[in-house]
Amino acid sequence: MHPTLVLNVVGLTPELIGEHTPHLSQLAKQGALRPIAATLPAVTCTAQATYLTGRPVSEHGIVANGWYFRDLSEIWLWRQSNHLVMGDKIWDIARRRDPAFSVAQLFWWYNMYSSADVSVTPRPMYLADGRKLPDCYTEPAQLRDELQAELGQFPLFKFWGPMADISCSQWIADAARIVDERYAPTLHLVYLPHLDYNLQRLGPHDPKIADDLRQIDAVCGGLIDEARRTQRRVVVLSEYGITPVHGAVHINRVLRERGWLRVRNECGREMLDPGASRAFAVADHQVAHVYVQDQGIVEQVRDALLSCDGIETVWGKAEQAERQLAHGRSGELLAITERDRWFSYYFWLDDKLAPDYARTVDIHKKPGYDPVELFLDPKLSLGKLSVGAKLLRRKLGFRGLLDVISLDDTLVKGSHGRPTDDPHAGPLLLSSEPHLVQQWGPQLLATDVMGLLLAHVLDD
Repeated sequence: MHPTLVLNVVGLTPELIGEHTPHLSQLAKQGALRPIAATLPAVTCTAQATYLTGRPVSEHGIVANGWYFRDLSEIWLWRQSNHLVMGDKIWDIARRRDPAFSVAQLFWWYNMYSSADVSVTPRPMYLADGRKLPDCYTEPAQLRDELQAELGQFPLFKFWGPMADISCSQWIADAARIVDERYAPTLHLVYLPHLDYNLQRLGPHDPKIADDLRQIDAVCGGLIDEARRTQRRVVVLSEYGITPVHGAVHINRVLRERGWLRVRNECGREMLDPGASRAFAVADHQVAHVYVQDQGIVEQVRDALLSCDGIETVWGKAEQAERQLAHGRSGELLAITERDRWFSYYFWLDDKLAPDYARTVDIHKKPGYDPVELFLDPKLSLGKLSVGAKLLRRKLGFRGLLDVISLDDTLVKGSHGRPTDDPHAGPLLLSSEPHLVQQWGPQLLATDVMGLLLAHVLDD
């Protein structure tokens, strides 16, 4: 076996490799670079499940970052149990070929209760008084305390939200070094999220992205140098490319205006009531699963969505099946935006009636993905001072919302979800072993990635 380090550098594309990424450029020059034909939807959970199982969506079941759990009549995003991913994982297959194989998985999603040897994943503590405290979950369990004793508390609020920055990816890289020293896994999967933030905040063509590229390249460079010192093979890959956008499509508002989506009033705020709705959408970047619980209106819903500005196509179950996307978890319809738009989850028609979580960072309560969580509300008079004051009140024991997020969808300048029109603007795979990559042709399918990773470890 050949020990292999895999760095999942979110948002990295062939067109971003260049003068600002000397370490990654050197790897591409000395090794091999291949574009990956992105999954659909081209989002984190779907891409990672495809990479780690080698199966299409119709088989592994991860239809998006979240979906409508029909038996609960509830929408859940960002669940963490690995049991949601159907089929054998790469480590299950590798162990059958060689029982000595081991794997460490750092911050890839669905990273709890898996059969991986070592796992580290975000897991905040949710206290009864409403506070959310930064923390992580590990297997073995004692690794959690060991990592945080050496590196400090996992910087949860730098992992996602308006404060997200390079410090989180650096923490993960430092944790990877510790895991490598203590466990020496055969396959070491490491997730580095830094590029995701400003590519969505600013768009991929903003000059400031150069700084982000230099920062993540430095983090990768340190890990690559260490891998070379310990004679590990290196793979760098990404899940999607982020492209410029200029505003959201409010798909749930369209469904509500047609009378198909129902809300309920709670303390003067509107809450989506999916179980009582005839049709509603779970928005996830540029893709939305549309659940139509009245089969008699499926075609009406499709026609209504196709007439909306910013929606490129809407597929029914038959079209999903043709593309290996159909699954019991997927919507009766799958909507995809045009290249320069994205879907919001917003379902209210008056911002005064927006739910209390709308202006907070709350990835679990919101019934859809919300990239506006990356921005402090520009209307806050004192910006970060306002946030600090709210946090201080919480620490003193006062209840209160950390309602510092805007409802202005035009702030978002980059998105993903639909495969990019240009392969050079989409996901990639870099390898230190060109002889292995050359066997796979000029572009990889997402379902090829698992086999190629196995080849790096087993030279098969």
